[in-house]
Amino acid sequence: MTARATTASASARAELIADTALALLAERGMRGLTHRAVDERAGLPQGSTSNHARTRQALLEAAVRRLAEREARVVATDALPAVEDGLDGVLDALAGALHTYLTRHGDLLVARYELGLEATRRPELRAFYDNTGRQFREPLTALLRAAGSAHPERHTLSLVAWCEGLLFSCAVGAFHTSVPSRAELRAGFGELLRGMLPR
Repeated sequence: MTARATTASASARAELIADTALALLAERGMRGLTHRAVDERAGLPQGSTSNHARTRQALLEAAVRRLAEREARVVATDALPAVEDGLDGVLDALAGALHTYLTRHGDLLVARYELGLEATRRPELRAFYDNTGRQFREPLTALLRAAGSAHPERHTLSLVAWCEGLLFSCAVGAFHTSVPSRAELRAGFGELLRGMLPR
């Protein structure tokens, strides 16, 4: 086996382990995530997960890293239209991303909440979790700044908080049976952004 094939094989196994960890978190919660459970669910020889992530902290970090990778594909903040192309394109992109997350990736949301709660109890995971979150906040801040926001950092917090609250409410909260339509999400983003940006 060539070095490139070995690397690809190791990378595929690492993704399988992290994806399985996320699936277990969504299905069983934090208590259900063990090295042995990952091996069993993934169909790997016993000890494979321990070889990849020796400690629980390492396994949680692998899950957070993979969560960020998968969320980046869903949310695609790097693919947001330029503000110069008009607010309509930005609203369509934001509403589309949130609607896709809510309707097709509910398991990722549950896993994210499990990891977020665990991060409040593990300072070493907190730093790692917060660092991965920057990849989503920074493009929004840049977008708001380019659109003329007088307070882009504060407006980013408001926009992220609105998104997070909506995701939580519709995934596991009181509105879990009534996911808003793409049009409703677009209207909500429009109300927010028009209140933040100069006319």
